[in-house]
Amino acid sequence: MTEQESTVEVEAQGQLDEGEIAADYVEGLLDIADLDGDIEIEQTEMRTTIVVGEAGDDLGGLAKPDVVAALQELTRLAVQQQTGEFSRLVLDVAGSRDARAEELQAMVDAAAARLEAGEPRVALEPMSSYERKLVHDLVRELGLTSDSEGEGAARHIVVLPA
Repeated sequence: MTEQESTVEVEAQGQLDEGEIAADYVEGLLDIADLDGDIEIEQTEMRTTIVVGEAGDDLGGLAKPDVVAALQELTRLAVQQQTGEFSRLVLDVAGSRDARAEELQAMVDAAAARLEAGEPRVALEPMSSYERKLVHDLVRELGLTSDSEGEGAARHIVVLPA
């Protein structure tokens, strides 16, 4: 086995461990809350996504955006504590990510309309780095530009004309 093959195998094992740790953590939380939900691990080169249930599943309010964000952060911290490495973990509860992507699209569309109406810039609400990346991509697709401003929990996107 070459050094490159060994590195790829170790990296793949690290991703697997991150997903397994996260899935076990979320499963433990579901057990504590006495909720049932199938858990799937989806991995790409950039991040691990833990999918809990499907759109429309009754998971006792866990699919609310603020709850998903809090659970994601707790899960990410649990993974980070066990692996010792930063995690780019994403949690999707009962289709919450697709629902949030639709909300973000609506925000970007509204910002574009405000720019067309003459506003020089439109500041959006603070959001996670994952959501900011999605918004930057959506803004670019409309032929507009965007910048991130602020620090920490106040970090947000400003949409600007091209």
